[in-house]
Amino acid sequence: MGLQTWWLFVLMTFVVSATPGPNMLLVMSHGARFGLRSAIWTMAGCMTALIGMVSISAAGVGALLHSFPAVFDALRYLGAAYLAYLGYNLWRAGVPKDDVPVHAVLPEMAQRSAGSHYRQGLAVAASNPKAIVFATAFFPQFIQADRPAGLQFAVLLITFTVIEVGWYLIYAVSGHKLSRFLQQAHVLKNFNRITGGVFVGFAAMMAASR
Repeated sequence: MGLQTWWLFVLMTFVVSATPGPNMLLVMSHGARFGLRSAIWTMAGCMTALIGMVSISAAGVGALLHSFPAVFDALRYLGAAYLAYLGYNLWRAGVPKDDVPVHAVLPEMAQRSAGSHYRQGLAVAASNPKAIVFATAFFPQFIQADRPAGLQFAVLLITFTVIEVGWYLIYAVSGHKLSRFLQQAHVLKNFNRITGGVFVGFAAMMAASR
């Protein structure tokens, strides 16, 4: 692809990646509740799923899902149910009644492993089959037919990964900076309910979309 085409891809990917979604919200939430190191593991899980979904879209799976709407709908409803489950758990997350230090307000920080953060990031990112369909429609627009498709796809995938990780870091650091406000139990409770409600909202949007 030409340099101008690549820059257009960079610009469009930058805008698309910046848009808040379940992945970004999860990374920000983990940065606030568990710390930056845990959020990085969450980011790794999200990126593993996204890279896998973009890669299989190149094999035509996105077109297959588009051709068989029943399969697509089943995956979409399963993804929506999982996001709703996460939102419910966040809404119901217990906090101490009194204002206490952050390490006591967030006891799960010492209990959750890096693997659990990675798996949750992987599950959230993989819960939206629309990512496959989007990749199928988005990436081919920037691949020129008269040049090697594999090399072009690799360049686009690396570019996408760098931009996406950059935005993840911004959301994770922003969430981590919120952690000092979560030292008060009532603030933590409100934070959990807001993020839980947003996850349920994402689930409703996914279930209702066509």
